[in-house]
Amino acid sequence: MTDRVPAEFTAEPAKRLGYWATAAWAVVAFLVGQFAALGIMIWWRAGRLDAVFASPYDGILVTLFILISNPVTIAILAAAAWLKGCNPADYLGLYWPRRRDLMSSVGWLALLIAAGDALLYFGSKDLVTPFQLQSYTTAAAEGWLPAMLLAAIVVAPVGEEILFRGFLFRGFVRPNRSPWLPIIAISVLWAVLHIQYDWAGVLQIYVIGMFLGYYRWRSGSTLLTFVLHALFNLEGTVETILYVKHVI
Repeated sequence: MTDRVPAEFTAEPAKRLGYWATAAWAVVAFLVGQFAALGIMIWWRAGRLDAVFASPYDGILVTLFILISNPVTIAILAAAAWLKGCNPADYLGLYWPRRRDLMSSVGWLALLIAAGDALLYFGSKDLVTPFQLQSYTTAAAEGWLPAMLLAAIVVAPVGEEILFRGFLFRGFVRPNRSPWLPIIAISVLWAVLHIQYDWAGVLQIYVIGMFLGYYRWRSGSTLLTFVLHALFNLEGTVETILYVKHVI
């Protein structure tokens, strides 16, 4: 992999929110999305907050949380870009990637997944986490499996990529400055928010975050990182299905 200035930074730089404004908007968008979803979850459980926290990995709750929180977060971030006087799609990096970036990134992703699974296996760590297993089995038992798969493979990657590799990347990574410190910071933040995993899972998420950050910078495309993120989640879903069916 070689460093280069991506195409989006060779032209006149797009207008950007400042560092603090970017952070503030991201926090607000994230929290509003989370609390909107939590409120509906409490209503779903007849107003009982304890019932929500008693089964946080229930397939229906996980699915609804993803389907509710992400659109709210995306809408707020798009509004922030619009209020700045920018086209939200341009601001969030929603460009088609070049074919060579797509092909090379998919190949590297496959190698990263294989290496990560090998380390987990030889380190006596489960390839399928309790979160994956419980959410999958309960969703399947309750007839929500198609909705959960849509949420996990499509909706969650869309929301997370727009927030982290779209909005935060646009605000923190600047032309003519090294992108690595912002990419590291964004990757750490993304990883630590995955509290449903143990330390090994969080570390794997961080490594994937660095990989996605690099390809976001290299290609200028958040659509590319969405595709890679979706493929990563798809692979985890396939592993979960194989585990449930006692294939692995």
